[in-house]
Order: sequence, then structure tokens, then C-alpha cells
Amino acid sequence: MNSVAHLSLLVERLSEARVLCIGDIILDKFVSGEVERISPEAPIPILTITDETSMLGGAGNVVRNITTLGGQVHFLSVVGNDDAGRTVAGMLDQHAGVQAELITDPTRETAIKTRFLAGNQQILRTDRETVSSISDALVDRIMVSLENEISSIGAVMLSDYGKGVLSNGLLRHVIKMCNDTAVPVIVDPKGTDYTCYRGATLVTPNRKELEQASGMPTKTDADVVAAARHLITNCGIISVLVTRSADGMSLVSAEQTDHLAAEAREVFDVSGAGDTVAAAMSAALSIGIDTKDAAALANSAAGIVVGKFGTATVYTSELIGSLQHQNVSEAEAKVCTDDQTAEHVAGWRRLGLKVGFTNGCFDLLHPGHLSLLNQAKNACDRLIVGLNTDASVKRLKGSERPLQSESARALVLASLASVDAVVLFDDETPLRLIELLLPDVLVKGADYTEDNVIGADVVKGNGGHVVLAGLADGFSTTATIERMNDST
Repeated sequence: MNSVAHLSLLVERLSEARVLCIGDIILDKFVSGEVERISPEAPIPILTITDETSMLGGAGNVVRNITTLGGQVHFLSVVGNDDAGRTVAGMLDQHAGVQAELITDPTRETAIKTRFLAGNQQILRTDRETVSSISDALVDRIMVSLENEISSIGAVMLSDYGKGVLSNGLLRHVIKMCNDTAVPVIVDPKGTDYTCYRGATLVTPNRKELEQASGMPTKTDADVVAAARHLITNCGIISVLVTRSADGMSLVSAEQTDHLAAEAREVFDVSGAGDTVAAAMSAALSIGIDTKDAAALANSAAGIVVGKFGTATVYTSELIGSLQHQNVSEAEAKVCTDDQTAEHVAGWRRLGLKVGFTNGCFDLLHPGHLSLLNQAKNACDRLIVGLNTDASVKRLKGSERPLQSESARALVLASLASVDAVVLFDDETPLRLIELLLPDVLVKGADYTEDNVIGADVVKGNGGHVVLAGLADGFSTTATIERMNDST
């Protein structure tokens, strides 16, 4: 049974998920800029850097996805005694729902993937990493942590990026302990020899990985099923979930097969989609959701994440909205939480796009508002509108305001072509939002001066600037309400 109502209820249960994740942590760096000329020293482009961002990659992206789906994660990994290791530790500390144990090994380098982008085109990737199995002493330390946690978790997620944390010895010990205690083991695999995952509950290869691991073709549905069952028989794995890009997913066990159609409406970036699938499966299986329903949730989650830029995450609100997509308009999808908006900003910046921000109550939208928003959009590539909640408007404007609810005001704003995201804030000023998002352009009406624009110092201190938009005369929500009251 996987009706929309049933699956939506299961999504709400994901907050009960308790997953222990072990795997290779990677620091993903994105260096964005512009290419306007070729180097005189060699036939290569010169990238003028405009922005640099970092995020958790590898197993770290699995951890991020589990937490944005509402689950709790105990994360075990190994890092080097270096700046990158300390950076990923700090990032993990900032994520609610994550308890991280990062073991420092001075003989290793923390893996770093740096992507250089000109506009939306990746022109170079550099990797710095150590690729070797961890020592037996480190295996023992991880096993002690697992033994201490095994009774309080619902699933173990093994995120293998082939850097060596998941050595054959560690895999063997972890899977045996989980089998002995009836804890499901989900593996996002690497390499071509899946015998090292013997005893796993589920592995999640993509089509290419399945073809390489099985040595069999994977062009048709029948090919995929045959290749997956080859792994099940020869590698001792219970079931295989194959991600097949535009062809969706196939869930295969020894007795049953389920093909799930792809749900993406528009594909921007498939990087990290496998992490999202692995995270959704491990969160769902950790609370006893059956494998077929878990795969349906993972399929919907994958359809969301490929519509974002970079190694992105999926939120429970987005997942429920995707499951009920026939009732969700494009405008509704633009109304975002703080975290969703911050994720959009990070993605836009990786594409070299300039992000703008303006704010207001926007009660009874009028031509003056439209003029402000159009001027704001002309000053940037992507425009975020901070919208006062109903409670905030009442504090600012009085008990009779707003005339329209926050949900109605948000939907009207989001319907405008000039607006790319709407985010509600409950404070009297948007300062907290501005500090979180750090827009490149801050827009207010010309009735302000730069000195009294809230957040101007934050934006300018971060290299951005303030735009004072010209006012359209004769338009005011307050004046309109007064005229309405006078006529009654």
C-alpha cells in the first residue's frame, strides 16, 4: 500500500528515525567566478573568482539528508589532522540532530573535492585525498562505538566512497553485529566487488555501478532485474535498489520486483541524488517502514533533489508536497523555510548568480509594491522577499492588520515572476534573516537612507551593496484602508 495519504503519514514518522552512519566524509568546495579571457601563458581560461562556499560531502551529505528529513544520526568517520578535518567537524556540530564521532588519523588527509565553476559550467575539479584502508586499531575503535549504540538505533547506513574508512574488515564486523541484533544495514556501495557487503539488507547502486559490479547489461527492465539478482545470489545481499536516472528506480529481491517511475519535473543536477536515496531508505527502514514504501519515499526524494543545484538535501515539507504534487502549484513551491532559502542561496551562488533581498508586510499588494519588486529584481539575478508574519504585522501596524493572512500574502508574492523565493519572519525586522542569507544586494524604498536600512552594515560588510528603489507616488496600503473606512 503506497497511496499518497499513506506515504504522507509515513513522512511525518521520519522524525522518529535513529540511524548510525559510518563512511567517508568529504569537504565539498565550490569556487565560482567569471571567465572573460584566455591566459597568455597557456590555452586555458582565466577564472576571476567571485565566491567560494563549502559544504559536507560524501557520507556527510547522507547525514545532512537524514536530518533534514527529521531523523537523528550518530555519525562515525575518520579525518586527518588538518584544516579540512576541523572544518567538517565544525560543520557537523552546527547540524541539529547529528552526534558526530570523528577519529583523527595523522597519517591521512581529509578528502577535499574542489569544483571550479564559470557561470553554471564546471570547468575543473581537483581532489585531495588519502585512499587506503584504515588500521585495525581504528576499526576496533569504531566497533566499540557501534556496540555502545546498537541498542538505541533502528538502522546502520554504510556510505562507501572508496577512501578506506569502510575497510573489508570493518564491513565484515559491522554487518555481522547488525545481523546478530536484527538491525537493518543499508549500503551505498563503491567498487565492483560486492561480496564485501555480504549480509547487507539493501544496497543502492546506480545503473552504471550495477553493470560494473555484476558484469551484466542493464539497458532494459529485465536486464536490471537479472543483474540485481546476480548480486543477491552471488554476494549474499537481501535486496537491491537500483537508481536509473530518467527510468526511475527498481527494487529487486529474490522473490519480487517493483519498478518506480522517475518523479523529477525538471533536472538541474544529479550530484548527491544517490546520497538522498540512501538517506531516505535508512531513515525509513530504521522505523520499520517496509522496503517497498521506503523505496517510494526515496524515489520522491530523489525527484526533488535533482531539481536543485549541487549536493542538496530534501525537507519533509518538500517530500509531502512532492507526494501531493497535483495539489502544489509552482507559486506554493517558492514559499520556503529559513533553511530551504539558505540552501537555495548556496545553490544560486555556486552558479555565480547575484542574490537580492527585500522585505515588507505586502498587505493589499498595489502598483507601488510591484514597482519596488521589479526594481529589486533588476538589481540581481535571484530575488528573495522576506515577509512579516501575521503576528509581526499586528505588532507593527495594529490589531486590525493584516487584512490578508500570511499564507495568502506569501502565495500572491510567490506568484510574481520577479520573485524567486518568499520566506516568513516573525521578528519586527529582517536582520536575523539578512545575517543568515547574506544577500549580495539589499533593496529598500527611496524613503529610506542607507544609514537607516536594517542590515545594510551586514550586507556591505560582506561585500554587497544597498539599492534604494524609486517610489511610485500615490500608492499606500494604509491610505487605501483609510479611504475604504471613510466610505463606509
